[in-house]
Amino acid sequence: MKQTITLFLAALFAMSAWAGGDSSDGHTHAETAPAVTTAIAPRAVAATDDFEIVAVLEGKKLVVYVDRFGTNEPVSNAKVELEGAGLKGLAVEIAPGTYVMDVAVAIAPASHPLTISIEAGDITDLLTATLEISPPTPSIEPVGGWSQWIKWIAWIGGGVLLLAGGALFMARRNRKRNFSAR
Repeated sequence: MKQTITLFLAALFAMSAWAGGDSSDGHTHAETAPAVTTAIAPRAVAATDDFEIVAVLEGKKLVVYVDRFGTNEPVSNAKVELEGAGLKGLAVEIAPGTYVMDVAVAIAPASHPLTISIEAGDITDLLTATLEISPPTPSIEPVGGWSQWIKWIAWIGGGVLLLAGGALFMARRNRKRNFSAR
């Protein structure tokens, strides 16, 4: 019985050593998941003593958020004019401090300079910003999947066969001892 337990423990430790982890050559057998990244919509940011703006490209609309620089208060009823990146015209206010301009043609991935003119009451300001549009990132397939499951099933199956072979060996050995003792 002691031999069976010893064989079982030896097989268990041997399987855990083969399962993965860092080896002496620096190669790791464990697969790591890729870093999760979140896509950020293309945007441009600018500020002066009077205003600060954030322009965000959301699909086929360029949304411009206009705030007072000192108080971060939304600027309502302003005239916001945009030029650059193939755009030219007035943005329409849809909420306090939020102005929208339709984008008729898709804007290519690149750095696009923008000029934004803001007239709010008796204050007029001209801001420049750069709209950064990065190329689409390739999709990343998840690590693992069915191939990972198949590897685990193969290792578990091999371990079960090793244990069954060890148990059969011990049973035959004990049977031989019992016959030779008679």
